[in-house]
Amino acid sequence: MIEITDEQIASWVTHYMWPLFRILGFFAVVPIFGAQTVPMRVRVLLGFVITVAIVPMLPAMPDVEGISLENFVIIAQQMGIGVALGFMVLVMFQVFVVAGQSIAMQMGLGFASMMDPSNGVSVAILSQWYLTLITLIFVAIDGHLVVFQVLIDSFYTLPIGMTGLSEGSLMMIATMGSWMFASAFVIALPSVTALLIVNLAFGIMTRSAPQLNIFALGFPITMLMGIFIMWASFTGVFPMVTELTLDLVPMMRQLELHNG
Repeated sequence: MIEITDEQIASWVTHYMWPLFRILGFFAVVPIFGAQTVPMRVRVLLGFVITVAIVPMLPAMPDVEGISLENFVIIAQQMGIGVALGFMVLVMFQVFVVAGQSIAMQMGLGFASMMDPSNGVSVAILSQWYLTLITLIFVAIDGHLVVFQVLIDSFYTLPIGMTGLSEGSLMMIATMGSWMFASAFVIALPSVTALLIVNLAFGIMTRSAPQLNIFALGFPITMLMGIFIMWASFTGVFPMVTELTLDLVPMMRQLELHNG
């Protein structure tokens, strides 16, 4: 007769619990799956299914008692690693939100905002349009599968143990803010430059014909020109999303190498 002791049960539970907390931390922040429109039960169920599938392939885990200080420290570190990886994906999506805000302010649509159902905050309508578009493109190019693969690979490059994120990894996550604003500037620069030329043209018209009501004439024309420029620039969104995804994956793996 096979006997199962309490220590064996506790060991099995912890060996499944540690990867589960890293995966749940990732799903809590990552776009699409971490959106508020996705029920918490769905995220927990998806995390549990992935955990059960990958645990047999994971490297050896430390032998720690189920109820101990070391166990709670490992749980907190796994949550931190998962949140960090998901946050890096979120930063890539925020690139287009920042770009949409910049373009909207330049074309006079800065006041037009709508509720973002995924984050629960109000953003410019152009940012919401960009966010919806890049979400579809990200799924179409299998970007979600790529970040899942990076998450699973992190269990080999960042094995479960008492060591968490290093100071270099935290600094790299902080410096991703400059990458976000630089990428948003590159995306918004053509539209902002074109709208600046339109505003300069209206300024010349005002100086040459002061009797024109520039406020009644310039606002709708600037908005129409901005919409036309946005339509013309949509062809470059797909390669931009692909390029940012290709930049994101090495940065996520570099986060893992900082702890290797």
